[in-house]
Amino acid sequence: MDRKALAMEMRGLREQVTGITDTAVAAADGLLIAADTADSIDPEGLAALAAAGLGLARRTAEATSRGALRRTVAYGSHGCAAFYAVGDTALMVVLGDEGLDVDRLHTASQPALDRIDAILTEKAPEGV
Repeated sequence: MDRKALAMEMRGLREQVTGITDTAVAAADGLLIAADTADSIDPEGLAALAAAGLGLARRTAEATSRGALRRTVAYGSHGCAAFYAVGDTALMVVLGDEGLDVDRLHTASQPALDRIDAILTEKAPEGV
């Protein structure tokens, strides 16, 4: 896995969308893969909570015949947390402040999610 490319994708999304404060990518089981977070955020804890929340949302979408889950957003009094499925095996969490344009985030995130999925699923060359 190209960790530098992964970090560039997370940083690029932050630069594209005003209001993003933190980002993280985790495996679907909650293990942290990469994070670009403030010191006040526990990235491992964030990854675990995001995986649990996304897992519940995914099961709810399936149980109600709503198709494959793409994202879920939790709104708080100081901003929001958006959780995106990255393929079937990973997720990305984006934290934003009160000024985050969530619609803009959803639009800008899709190409980044596709590239992150490609980074996470790339195969190492034979014999490496």
